[in-house]
Amino acid sequence: MIKKIAIILFTTFTLTFNLNAASDGELLLKKNEPSEIKDCSEKFNRASFALNNVLDGVIFRPVASAYRVLPSPVRSGVSNSLDNLSNLVTIPNNVLQGDFKKAGVNTGRLLINSTVGVFGLIDIASFIGLEEYEKEDYGQSLARHGVGPGCYIVLPVLGPSTARDTVGSTLNFFGGDPWYNVTVRNDTQYFNDANYYSSKGVSGVDFRAKNYDSIENLEKNSLDFYASVKSLYLQDRQQRILNTKKIIDTQDDSDWEEISQ
Repeated sequence: MIKKIAIILFTTFTLTFNLNAASDGELLLKKNEPSEIKDCSEKFNRASFALNNVLDGVIFRPVASAYRVLPSPVRSGVSNSLDNLSNLVTIPNNVLQGDFKKAGVNTGRLLINSTVGVFGLIDIASFIGLEEYEKEDYGQSLARHGVGPGCYIVLPVLGPSTARDTVGSTLNFFGGDPWYNVTVRNDTQYFNDANYYSSKGVSGVDFRAKNYDSIENLEKNSLDFYASVKSLYLQDRQQRILNTKKIIDTQDDSDWEEISQ
């Protein structure tokens, strides 16, 4: 109950703060193009970005660097398992967006990889010809139903987002994420909070490792690292919403950079 109250208060504060921050009073939730999304609270966002950059240097970068030393089959297994878990959120969003074909295929992929693929460690579904589709989330579903992004936000620890995507993320804690439901909400002898939050932590490390060189190069070559990350994030989200984002196979180190430059 305390967690839910905290999440509701945080979401309410985020939306109110960002909508009221627009100097022209414009209803920013109707904006859709990345170039039109306003940075309503840039001072706060830059401070949050600086904090995240410090945390990255102290925690995520060293851990990701060590993670990259692991054998490629191990990294691929971890990525496959995380990808398999993400289907638990993708499938209901396929349905919400009316894409029942993808929902069916992703359900098949989840069942096959969770069983024959040993809890998702091996992508058997792709091997037998079940196409892998781009992942979906509640922020994307809200966008597909006409909800604009609102203001750009940089969340402490969590990173870049928008008002819409922040609301979409909170839906995971209110029944929208089956993995959260069976671990945190319904703590059992088989699954508990640690399983959920450790999977999220590993997912963050996996993402940082995949994009290690790209992030380092972006920071090194950017006149304004904050602005570069903001631009890339908003473009990436727009591509995901329009389903124009290409899926990148990550079987070896040369293919691990997922951020377009």
